[in-house]
Amino acid sequence: MDIRSLQLFQHLASTLHFGRTAEALYVSPSTLSRAIQRLEEECGADLFVRDNRKVKLTAAGSRLLEFSQQTLSQWQQVKAEIHSHSREVSGELSLFCSVTASYSHLPALLERFRHLYPQVEIKLTTGDPALATERVLAGKADMSITVGGPDFPDELAFRHLDTLPLVMICPAALRLTQLEQVDWRAVSMVLPESGPSRRIVHHWLAEQGVRPRVYASVSGHEAIVSMVALGCGIGIVPRPVVEQSVVSGKISIIPLPDIESFRLGLCCLRDRENEPVIKALLQQI
Repeated sequence: MDIRSLQLFQHLASTLHFGRTAEALYVSPSTLSRAIQRLEEECGADLFVRDNRKVKLTAAGSRLLEFSQQTLSQWQQVKAEIHSHSREVSGELSLFCSVTASYSHLPALLERFRHLYPQVEIKLTTGDPALATERVLAGKADMSITVGGPDFPDELAFRHLDTLPLVMICPAALRLTQLEQVDWRAVSMVLPESGPSRRIVHHWLAEQGVRPRVYASVSGHEAIVSMVALGCGIGIVPRPVVEQSVVSGKISIIPLPDIESFRLGLCCLRDRENEPVIKALLQQI
């Protein structure tokens, strides 16, 4: 029994879905199945009941879940205590955020931190913000800049950074400046395929009684901006994404005062908040 196997088991116990856990923790379904089988052999009991329709935790699985939660929490505490003995904060800190956030929010966040803690090596990865929480949950990043919401994972701590308004963007050639000018029968939309913006945009459209003509569903707000600039349709994105874009001159903006804003923040695993490097960055907010 090892730490990684317990992490896989604990995530599966929360999702009860082999495919979702394998995807979230970046392992193949066969690797996940073998890890669970090894745990069952070591425990001498089935941990899950599986059939073609569902996965269910057994009594033995529930007991092991209690053990794994305590063990993983203690393991993080031990690591934090070991690090706390060093005289100054040092080491690596892996951060994940969108390309836009790396321009708009990360420089201010890191400026004072790098001055105070020059021994910390920052490793930055950018990508689709819809993946931000999964990267932290899977151990692929120590922290990420992400968006809070009603479905935010309980395992993660969230510190608010900024509130970002969402706006409608249109090809400049359409000369649209007000929502009332949008002819929903004539225009197409470029929609987000995942992440918090998908929930917010679909909810807003439903409230407006709009069933849009969908041109495409894409990953990442930057991709939506690019497709709108090319004339593929209209979209809804956080305002800073437009302002930071190199194609902003080809886009017009329509404010949407009645749509939910993004609550942008920094997140990490709750049981890692007191690790010296992570705690040091959280204190800069």
